[in-house]
Amino acid sequence: MNIKLLEGTYKIRGKDVDLTGMVFPLVEDYKVGARGGYVTVDGSAVAGFPARNIKIMVSGADCYETSETAKVTKREESDEETIERMRERFQMLEDMTSAAKRGDVRAMIVSGPPGVGKSYGVEKVLGKHDLLADIAGNSSLKKYEVVKGAMSAIGLYCKLFNYADKDCVLVFDDCDSVLLDDLSLNILKAALDSKKSRRIHWNTDSFKLRNEGVPDSFEFKGSAIFITNIKFDNVKSKKLRDHLEALESRCHYIDLTIDTEREKMLRIKQIVGDGMLDEYDFSSETHDEIVEYIDINKKRLRELSLRTVLKVADLARAFPDRWEAMAENTVIRRG
Repeated sequence: MNIKLLEGTYKIRGKDVDLTGMVFPLVEDYKVGARGGYVTVDGSAVAGFPARNIKIMVSGADCYETSETAKVTKREESDEETIERMRERFQMLEDMTSAAKRGDVRAMIVSGPPGVGKSYGVEKVLGKHDLLADIAGNSSLKKYEVVKGAMSAIGLYCKLFNYADKDCVLVFDDCDSVLLDDLSLNILKAALDSKKSRRIHWNTDSFKLRNEGVPDSFEFKGSAIFITNIKFDNVKSKKLRDHLEALESRCHYIDLTIDTEREKMLRIKQIVGDGMLDEYDFSSETHDEIVEYIDINKKRLRELSLRTVLKVADLARAFPDRWEAMAENTVIRRG
């Protein structure tokens, strides 16, 4: 059942937006709450609205009409709305990272395509928190580490021990192999359990543990952040899906919602506009030409990402008169 609004508003980024005439799938009929009357609809059905059930404020039950034939409003999210949505998601990522550093958030999964700035946002926040350690020149004072690549179960156990204090954060960046190993996953499940005390055990004799002075059990009080290119909702492998569900049940999950070519390109324009290329000291003309080159060739690029923008910028600085020809042979797919 759908509803057509005869009048109604929804607050988007602090402003009440008039939704008169729009059609949404009905979730729940008119009710009165603390802030007045509202009707609950499925916001995910209309572009530009949150992908969840939302409350549309109306003055009474006669402010909308139900229909089984009225078609849900087809609305395209504007470029400005998309950029603002992505900006809000990345700000949320930074806020959640700060909460993980404080120990208020035990674990978080960050999902998004490669080269959109997932790792940068996390490391920027943690780096600020550990600025004192950097100034002191004592890396032993650092309270976080970014782990990349493959890792064994016992390596994971040792790493968790080294960052077991409350104000420590372990960041697993593209370490998807730990999600595929049963033993590693069991260690993670123990580390991220919702119980007040999270005790991890290693129940077999190990020369590595003895050699490094790691006990066969310890209490983990730190936090963990998983940065991955895997979109959990799209996983088809049952085994992997079961593993991810076990982890997701213990973590906050942030999907950065950058799924289409258009969204990736707008993310690039946003970050470049925010000053990503300022250090190159390009003229405004060269600056614009680089972004235009990426946009025109986005379907032919080996990877549409911020990393590719930096590669092209490097070429423009090294070969100011022929960078486009150089880029044709380094960042563009042949054929």
